[in-house]
Formats: sequence, C-alpha cells, structure tokens
Amino acid sequence: MGCWKQEKPNTWAFPTLILCLYGFFYMMKPSEPFLTPYLTGPDKNLTTDEVTNQILPVWTYSYLALLFPVFLLTDYVRYKPVLLLQGISLIVTWLLLLFAHGVLAMQLVEFFYGMVTATEVAYYAYIYSVVSTQHYQRVTSYCRSVTLVAATVAAVLGQLLVSLADVSYFYLNAISLASVSLAFLCAFFLPMPQRSMFFHRKDAPEPVPGPAKGPAVSAARRPSSCQEERSPDPAARAPGPQPRAGNAGPLRHTLSVLLRLGRDLRDCYGSRQLLYWSLWWALATAGFNQVVNYVQVLWDFRAPSHSSAVYNGAVEAIATFLSSVTSFLVQYLKINWDHFGELALGIFSAIDAGCLFLMHFSTSIWACYAGYLIFKACYVLLLTIATESKEANKQMKHHFLCP
Repeated sequence: MGCWKQEKPNTWAFPTLILCLYGFFYMMKPSEPFLTPYLTGPDKNLTTDEVTNQILPVWTYSYLALLFPVFLLTDYVRYKPVLLLQGISLIVTWLLLLFAHGVLAMQLVEFFYGMVTATEVAYYAYIYSVVSTQHYQRVTSYCRSVTLVAATVAAVLGQLLVSLADVSYFYLNAISLASVSLAFLCAFFLPMPQRSMFFHRKDAPEPVPGPAKGPAVSAARRPSSCQEERSPDPAARAPGPQPRAGNAGPLRHTLSVLLRLGRDLRDCYGSRQLLYWSLWWALATAGFNQVVNYVQVLWDFRAPSHSSAVYNGAVEAIATFLSSVTSFLVQYLKINWDHFGELALGIFSAIDAGCLFLMHFSTSIWACYAGYLIFKACYVLLLTIATESKEANKQMKHHFLCP
C-alpha cells in the first residue's frame, strides 16, 4: 500500500517521468486508427449502420454526462485515483473489444471509452499539484510531447503491421491492451498529492513532519501573489483560521467548494477576450471530437476496407506530426495574438469548415485524407494560439493555477 502514500521527492523529475511513461503507454494504441474496419470486418461482423447510429453515439453522450462529475471527483480524490480509474476503463475497453460480440457489447465499449476521455483531465491536472510553479511550463511540454510522440508511433506501427506484415486487427487490439495495461501499472507509482485546486487547497494548513530546519517558511503557508492581488487590504491578507472539511461537515464543505468554483468562473470569464476564446474552444473541440469519431466511417464508405487498401494509420501519423509541427512553430511567429488572435481564429476556422465540405462532397478517398490532415493541423494550431494569448493566460493563472 506504499504506493498510496505521499512521496516528498526533492525534485520534480520523478513524478514527471512516471506521468510521461503513463502518457506514452496510454496513447500507444496502434488499433485505434482501424476501429471501424475492425468492427465491420469478420471479427465483429457489424454493419456500417449499426456502427454509425447505435454504437459511436454512445461515446459522445457518455463523455458529456461524465465530464462535470468526473471533474469534481478528480479534484476531491486528488487526481491519482482517477488516473487509476482511467487505466481500469482502458483495460475493460480493450478486453471487450477483443472478446465481446454484438451491438450491446460495443456500446459498453463506447461507454467505458467515454469514461477514459472524461478522466483525461486528471492526467494534465495531476502534475500541477506535485511540482512547483517554476516547472509548470517544462512539465506541461514534456507531457504533451510524449503523448504526441506515442500517438505517432502507434499509428505508424499499426500501418506497418497491417500493410507489410498482414497482421489482423485483432492482434493490433491485443497490442493496445498490453500497452494500456502497462499504463495502469505506471499509475501505481505516482506520488499521491496532498492538495488540489478546490477541495484540498494549498493555503490550507498542512502538518510539517519533523523539526523545522532554519527560518524558512513553507510555501503552502506563505501567502501567494494571487492572494495578495485579490486582497489589497492588509487585514484581509492576514492569516486567519481556516475551516477544515471535518469540522464543517462534508455537505457544507462541498457547497462551499461549489460556491468558490462559481465565483472563480464568474471572475475569470469577466474577460471578454477569454470568454470568446473559451466559447470557440468548447465548440471547436466538440466539433473536432465528432469528426475524429466518425471520420473512419467516411473513409470506409469512400474506400471499403474489405476491398481496398487501408491507410488510416499513415493518415493519423501524418496528421499528428503536422499538428505537432504547427504547434511548435507558433512560438517563433512574432505576432501579438491579443490583437490578431480573433482574426486568425476566423480565418483558420473557415479553412476547417472548407475541409469538412471537401470531405463530404468529394468522392475521392485521397481528398478525404487531405482534408482531414489540414483540418487537424489547423485545429491544433488554433489551440496553440489560444494558449499563447497573454490576456487569457493571465486570467487563467490568476484564478486557477493560484487558488
């Protein structure tokens, strides 16, 4: 049970390394680009209509239903248990994909995969609870980079095994099961955080093990710059007794957390620019998820997998590579995104819309592939521009990274 205890390493390297290993094995799923051919092939023998209308929509609605409850649960249990839940959901998903049959079983697959995507918030939020603020940018870069690398490697591996070694889709799913099982094992080695964003705030008093060495004050007890900015009155900044969840009662504590979350959201989205970007982010991400969810059905319709060569893995690998390149190049563009960000948003959103029309009306599978490549690259580019907005970053850091 030692894996549940809070570790206090002297460096940020250990939790970052374990989280990167988790992210690599979590994204190392060579069977994902071939889900629709697998379901409609001899292994599962489902029709395209069943996959499109009865199976794939389950992921969308389960993801939507689970997103907010999982977000609160993630903060309440402090990230690591939710990462373990994600690992279990991944294992169940691929066990069902391998050995279950029928529409109902595949609907369960989509439900558990909805749980997987809803719990992704724990992966990106975990690291901020165990490392200091000066390492945020570095570890975020590491975690995002390793997932892009893993997705590219998985897509290339899947395509090579299918095209050159004639490996069946069943064995690709077996490789994916082995990979997500390793991710689940990696999650056990993550240190258990002592604080979180809302339920276990860092300004709450924490016991200090052993005698204090020197006059240094714990960072958890020191008022943050955010607290000083929010409370200009010295009396308001004076330390006072902090209510503990055990004294206030769990229901009262939960209500206070929800009220605090509501205030932070109200203050944060008081910025018109941030509100615009957030609305775009929500709508664009919803559209992107739908495209990714159904694009394989479109490809299979344009070039049926039972009679044509399938290049889904190669297309996904190239799309991921182009996305990472565009994201990397944004930092070298000397552009004030606070002034020109909305213009870029409109231009590249229009390009994305054009790509969707191209994929819909074109009868060529190669045009569909090209449209998808441009669509994904533009989407990731806009996400990067959104995070480069200084005003948006300032607001988000003020209200969330410094609770």
